[in-house]
Amino acid sequence: MSNTNQQPPAPNGAHHELGNGKKHILINAFDMSTVGHLSPGQWKNPVDKSATKRRLDYWIELAKLLERGGVNALFLADTYGGYDTYEGSVDNCIRRAAQWPITDPTIPISAMAAVTKNLSFAITASTSFEPPYLLAKRFSTLDHFTQGRIGWNIVTSWKKSAFKAIGLDNPIEHDERYRQADEYLRVLYKLWESSWSPTALSPDPANDSYVDPAQVRTINHKGKYFSLDAKHIVDPSPQRTPFLFQAGTSSAGSDFAATHAEAIFVSGHSPSVLRPKIDAIRALAAQKGRDPRSIKVFATFTPIVADTDELAQEKLKELKKYASTIGGLVLVSGWTGIDLSKLPLDKEISKEDSVEAHKVTSILDNFTTASTEHPRWTPRLVAEHAAIGGLGPVSVGSPQTVADELERWVKEADVDGFNIGYVTTPGTFEEVVDLLIPELRRRGVYPELPDPSEEPVTAREKIYGKGQNGLRDDHEGSRYKYHLYQEDPPYKSEEEGQA
Repeated sequence: MSNTNQQPPAPNGAHHELGNGKKHILINAFDMSTVGHLSPGQWKNPVDKSATKRRLDYWIELAKLLERGGVNALFLADTYGGYDTYEGSVDNCIRRAAQWPITDPTIPISAMAAVTKNLSFAITASTSFEPPYLLAKRFSTLDHFTQGRIGWNIVTSWKKSAFKAIGLDNPIEHDERYRQADEYLRVLYKLWESSWSPTALSPDPANDSYVDPAQVRTINHKGKYFSLDAKHIVDPSPQRTPFLFQAGTSSAGSDFAATHAEAIFVSGHSPSVLRPKIDAIRALAAQKGRDPRSIKVFATFTPIVADTDELAQEKLKELKKYASTIGGLVLVSGWTGIDLSKLPLDKEISKEDSVEAHKVTSILDNFTTASTEHPRWTPRLVAEHAAIGGLGPVSVGSPQTVADELERWVKEADVDGFNIGYVTTPGTFEEVVDLLIPELRRRGVYPELPDPSEEPVTAREKIYGKGQNGLRDDHEGSRYKYHLYQEDPPYKSEEEGQA
């Protein structure tokens, strides 16, 4: 049953301070159930184990490693179709193992939870392909099995190949996807927060009663996109609603994040490019009555760490031997909607080059916005970046050098933490656990490992403080709590409303 005795959230939405007045940096490990995630081609590297991800022991050993380092969460990306913008074909996506093949990220979670106590898990799942009722059941189950250590990275899907796989010729238009996703979330809040009373599960052996049916509400939802007439089939899990991540900083995505996200996942090669987007989301959240600091921002970041700067540069030189430049271009072409195979190598890339309607608008913006670090983006420059690190900055150096860069991003971009991408796995994550995190601890910006005698906390408590299992009171979903719930009137189209 869920914990209803919640303490007030940390002031100003701050995650834990370490007793030294410093806000700690949050670190997630960023992985994907595929061979070539953000650094395609490294499967050829003898030290890389990404080709073993179809074995459960890969995930079990990774979870143990991250637990040992005190990493906040394992954040798992996902996708539902191949990248077919580059050369107008999916062939190079398949050939270069550029996020292909890919398995379901939810399956290994229980095995990883069984060998850890503190590591949280965030899984990417789309609002585009399955009814809310099914997703609600799956995440409630995972929240139970992980004892409250589950998060959901909310995405709306854009790939034509994915929509064709489920029998639809074309994806939903960009802004319409977010309107649909907004209703999707509200249906989920009704199931997770409104269906079960906190006291519904009340075993009474004398009367042969396990759950009081009078305290399990039927949700009647008749909306524009979804209809539902059901009780939630899973009893309240430790968090009820999983911790909510969201990726996307387009105008529609930012408004959605300001309403629903507890954390946002952003990507950009320069803090100066990301800062205005982050400021805008926090401002929107404040307009909606939320504490803007309660929204935690995680930036993609790929470190290559060694004992010295010189050794790290040698490591980078070795990694470049295995990088798949075409694999990287396949990914960036798909994300931006620009077929980079058709552009001259030194042509400056512009948004007008993106002729594909279905893409990730925020990533297109990242690769067409100038910054001090990158005054102009060309296919040649994209090719250099795409094969190692892909979506965000790559920092090469000693633990001190890379820690300096993390602190610079926190200050200049106003991020709260990072989704740490890997070049080789588990190599990059070993560098983070054994070299980078100890340096951050020495600086007083990363917490020590929890006392083994302490009770583990939920994913949400790790961010907002012990006792905050459920949604904060200023979150949109909190108005759907059982004792506050009011049924929404059925949706009527404009024509019906005028009748």
